[in-house]
Amino acid sequence: MSAATKTPLSQLLRVPAGPVSLKDFDAAATPGYPGTGKKDAEKRTEGLAAELSDLQERLFANGKADPEQSPRVLVVLQGMDTSGKGGIVRHAMGLVDPQGVALKSFKAPTEEERKHHYLWRIRQALPGPGLIGVFDRSHYEDVLVVRVEQLVPEAEWSKRYAEINEFEAELVASGTRLIKCMLNVSFEEQKARLAARLADESKYWKYNPGDVDARSKWPAYMEAYDAVLQECNTAVAPWHVIPADRKWYRNWAVAELLRENLAGLALPWPKPDYDVTVERQRVDAS
Repeated sequence: MSAATKTPLSQLLRVPAGPVSLKDFDAAATPGYPGTGKKDAEKRTEGLAAELSDLQERLFANGKADPEQSPRVLVVLQGMDTSGKGGIVRHAMGLVDPQGVALKSFKAPTEEERKHHYLWRIRQALPGPGLIGVFDRSHYEDVLVVRVEQLVPEAEWSKRYAEINEFEAELVASGTRLIKCMLNVSFEEQKARLAARLADESKYWKYNPGDVDARSKWPAYMEAYDAVLQECNTAVAPWHVIPADRKWYRNWAVAELLRENLAGLALPWPKPDYDVTVERQRVDAS
């Protein structure tokens, strides 16, 4: 954990076992934040960059040196529109070397993807050895949007919770460190963010009329999210609810979760497969 954080943030944000509801989580809370608030948030988030860079380089180096044994990391970002998935990619994931990051944004399935099991396209996008994968939306769309929009029968989507748990258990067992982040934005804050996009022509491109359609189904989406938090919050792949009303906290929190998980891998630098002394002599003589 960071020097200023007594309790690991992963513990503070981890969803407890048993029945839970997003309405029980304060979307404007700042658990574990060691600073004074928005005034020092940017500095504190950027302050994680040096350690994150070192930890990520160790991960990347191990992936190159021993692909079979090297771990990988997967960050799952799930949340309602305007919750800040893109902001996290820019401000939190942007703190590390982009060559070591594999970003995948999951939109509506393509014609090719629909020919396969819903997890097929997820498996195609999993990070390789030594990489940090980031899913902007994920396999959880198949028990969220699919459920609310009634794209498949309940008998089909209801069995997916168990399938997802089995899939994630396999991932973890095969060496993937899974960080699942539910970005919790309030109904009121979402409205303010949508309005802000329409008030600034430079943000028009961010606005999607379909977001208002989804907003009209907010209770149904909250029910679907509650089911995900209850059914897919396992010991090996727990959920973390990230308060997302305060953008500065959201970005810091995900960066700190990533730092904590990378540090937990305790990766050494790979041993060279050559004689260092000999190579130094060769370089000196070249």
